Amino acid sequence: MEGEKMDENEWKYHGEGNKSLVVSHVQRCVVLRFLKFAPGRSMTPEEIFHHLKNIVEFGKHIMKLYLGENYVHYGEVVQLPLDFLKRLCLKIQSERPESRCDKAMDILSGYAMCLPNLTRLQTCHLVEHRPIVCIEIKPKCGFIPIANSVSKEVKHRVCRFCMYQRLKVAKGKWKRISRYCPLDLFSGNKQRMHFALSNLLQEAQNNLKIFKNGELIYGCRDYHNSLSDLNELSHHLKSFFFPANGLISGPHCTRTVIKELINVITMTLLSTTENYRASDKRPIPILQGRNYCEASHFSRDLMRNGKHSVECSGLPKGCILHKTLQVQMLDLLDIEGLLPLYNRVEQYLEEFPEERSTLQIDGPYDETFYERLKNISVEDDGSVEYAATKIHQYRVAMTAKDCSIMIALSPNPQDECSEQRSVVTASQSRLMYSVSILDLDFKPYDNIPYQYKRDNKIVNHYLKSIQAKEDPLSNYLLENEECTLVLQKV
Repeated sequence: MEGEKMDENEWKYHGEGNKSLVVSHVQRCVVLRFLKFAPGRSMTPEEIFHHLKNIVEFGKHIMKLYLGENYVHYGEVVQLPLDFLKRLCLKIQSERPESRCDKAMDILSGYAMCLPNLTRLQTCHLVEHRPIVCIEIKPKCGFIPIANSVSKEVKHRVCRFCMYQRLKVAKGKWKRISRYCPLDLFSGNKQRMHFALSNLLQEAQNNLKIFKNGELIYGCRDYHNSLSDLNELSHHLKSFFFPANGLISGPHCTRTVIKELINVITMTLLSTTENYRASDKRPIPILQGRNYCEASHFSRDLMRNGKHSVECSGLPKGCILHKTLQVQMLDLLDIEGLLPLYNRVEQYLEEFPEERSTLQIDGPYDETFYERLKNISVEDDGSVEYAATKIHQYRVAMTAKDCSIMIALSPNPQDECSEQRSVVTASQSRLMYSVSILDLDFKPYDNIPYQYKRDNKIVNHYLKSIQAKEDPLSNYLLENEECTLVLQKV
């Protein structure tokens, strides 16, 4: 892309995360990703190039080996004309959400990451003229920690996502608690998966987005009327699942279309392009002790009906959820068990700062780094090498806990040959699909103390909120703040 004539009008605002902003090309199936900075913070062009190169190397040499080359698209670092970047920044500024405008797009270094547009089909580029819908799911952590280092017993019963929901609502980030629970989605049980996806659609927050032909049509807003939004969504998707001779309208149209959508998402999440026997479908070993979260509404409904176990059908080996969960489970010690190891490394580096590169704290993310990750021993020999390895594993696991799964779908007529293509069959339609993984940045080493503090805050707030809910007087006082307690002399 270097040296190519760039026209800012050929690019449009695509979306952004906490640290980066993405624009997509109107015609070509590519996106550009730029770093963002808060006011008063910046990096030199050399530092930005090195940071972006590390992200590419991390995807290429680490995450691709764990998740598979069919799912990971790591892109490349490109250098762009500065005048183009200035014009582009001005063009897209008005399209950015107000809540995101506190950080500025990097237009001074000239560097960006060029990636495929994952809202498009990645397995077949001959269908660009056909409509494409893409579902982006951020599934979050799919298991409950079993590490002995966990100090609060509630962490062995309730997943982090469900605990964190209460703190987010208390802080005003979201208005309602989501009924979605990651353990339901990762269970492999279709009933639980449908329940999880249905709740994601009801309360998308930033865990679900839906694009049509590259345009965001659903998600990432705190809806007041989810029913009307689902009606609009079903209108967008009706032709994908019910072609011309299928369902056109009717009182149950929305419910039927959404049911088809959930069923197709479930099938693609459980699909695999690799050759595994049916006997390979089994529960993840670490989940056999606790395959459900007590805060899950699915689990609560079962327990309310007298059932004390939740079925875990298991994930097919090689499907995207199985692969993602396996990487997440590199976090063997939990953040509570990791912090002492972080302190061990920090103390060592204070004395021998030159060893930072030897321990690969800041990369490079190459074959040597990957070899370090293979040591999954939990026996601590007291060495700084052991501590560094566990930190690296934790950072990779955190990447998998925060990634997004992209499912792109496009109509595939019955009379068209589907060789070399992945096809999923709905009740009245056939859809080509591709599954990819997004947001595979390495997590900063220096963030570990912050993550420890945040974990404490999440757990403590959850315990307090549960205690308040169980205490009738406390709950009454919370709901009736303007009350007066009068004590009379007896």
